[in-house]
Parts: sequence; C-alpha cells; structure tokens
Amino acid sequence: MECKNCSQELSETENFCHDCGAKVIRNRLTIRNLWDDFSEQFLNYDNRFLKTFLGIFSKPHVVIGSYISGTRKKYVNVLSYFALALTFSGIQIFIMRKFYPELLDIASLVPENTPQQSLDMDWIYDYMSLLALINLPIYGLIAKITFIGMKKFNYTEHLVIMTYIIGQFSIINSIVITFAAIVFDVNYYILGYISMAVMTVFTAYTYKKLYPLSIAQFILRGFVFIAALIVLLLLIGIVQLIVMVIMAGSFEQFIEQQKAAQEAMTYIASSAINWTS
Repeated sequence: MECKNCSQELSETENFCHDCGAKVIRNRLTIRNLWDDFSEQFLNYDNRFLKTFLGIFSKPHVVIGSYISGTRKKYVNVLSYFALALTFSGIQIFIMRKFYPELLDIASLVPENTPQQSLDMDWIYDYMSLLALINLPIYGLIAKITFIGMKKFNYTEHLVIMTYIIGQFSIINSIVITFAAIVFDVNYYILGYISMAVMTVFTAYTYKKLYPLSIAQFILRGFVFIAALIVLLLLIGIVQLIVMVIMAGSFEQFIEQQKAAQEAMTYIASSAINWTS
C-alpha cells in the first residue's frame, strides 16, 4: 500500500510511514475516533501543544532555541501555534462582546469630553487577526534592530521568537484575563495593561537567555530597543502624515482635518493595545 500523506510504498503491517512518520489510518471516520484523534493532539499531557505551551512557560529559550536550531517534531510549528492563539483570541472576544460587553468599555478609562470617549472599537475586534499579522513583522524588525551587530539570529529567526512569545501570551490572556475579568468584574483593558508589562519582562528574560549577554550589555541593548522603537514610530508617523496630506489635497485642508485624524490615530494606538492584551 501507499502512504496517504507522501505516497511512499509501505507494507501492510506497518503502522507508521518510515519516510514522513505519519500514522497509517485504516478505519473510517467516526465520532469516537475523531475525538480520540483530537484528544491525542491537544488533550493528552504528552502532546506537542502542551509540551510547547508548558515549555515556553518554564524555559522559553530552550523551546524557541530548539525549534530554530531544527527540532521540529517535538514542538508545535510556530505558524500553527500562532494560528491556535488567534483561535483562542477569537473565542475570547466573541464571549466578551456577546455576554460581557461592559467589560470592554474603554470610554470609562479615558478623560471625559475627549475624542476617545466616543471610540468605536468594533472594527478592531472585527479585524483583530489581520492587525495581529500586520504587527508581527514590526515586532520582528524591532528585535532585529535591537540586537544589530550580533549575528546569532537573522530577521526570520527574530520573527519566530516574537511570534512564539506573542502567541503564548495571547493564549494565556484568552484564558486567564477573560476568567479574571468576568469573575472579579474588572475592565478588560486594565488587565491588558498589566499583561503588557508582564510580556515585556518575559520577552526581555527570553532574549537574555537566548543571547550570552552580561547585565551591562543587556541594559545597553534595552536602550537600543527604546531608540529603535522611537525611530520606527517616527517613521510610521511621517509616512502617515505624507499619505494624509496627499489624500487631503493641500496642507491647509490637512490642518482642517486634524480633529477627524486624531480619532483615527487613536484607533491605531488602541489596536496595538488591544492585540497585546
């Protein structure tokens, strides 16, 4: 017979393909074996998802470093892990919007009589997955600039590191923050700000373990990170300014449109905060 995954020739007695490692499936799909397959993949303690999730919790540098160096069977693929994180986030937002919309009220956290008071966050929730994908290359770029001159990781590998970290916190937030917000009746964004601070510390810890840096070198790289972030935000702001001036037709018209633009810029900032939380 042939392997249904890679078409490699197999004997009738083989249970696994000796070429691609896939399990040989002989039974037709039933509810029971479909559930067994799901349990094996996600609910069993000895599965790759839990190994990846718990491993990033305790030793993120080991899991991420191993994946980058070529260990691909032991842990969940970085893109699959991020896709799972987006799924968890989607379920989380659905539950919050459907049953606890008051916990997503950002207007209560900003000063009165400001444009932020009337923010409509629905478009951010609707396009959260797209915003997350757009943000990832930016995070990878900032990480690459932060460690410029150190050739241990290239841009793609920095992207993998940040994707694993962000995916990890998205899964945690989808479970922990949602539960805490509902049980303790706390605004979702307040918990999100706390989570953002924790993720920053966790990211710093992970990179400290991945790079052989002294405390002094690590602090120096921290300043490089802050500088890179400021420069990148300035460049993004300049590009946005140019685009808005072109769209306005003239600089005078652009000035007249600043009140509307202020709310739009607040949307952009809120999207980053919402994704991180």
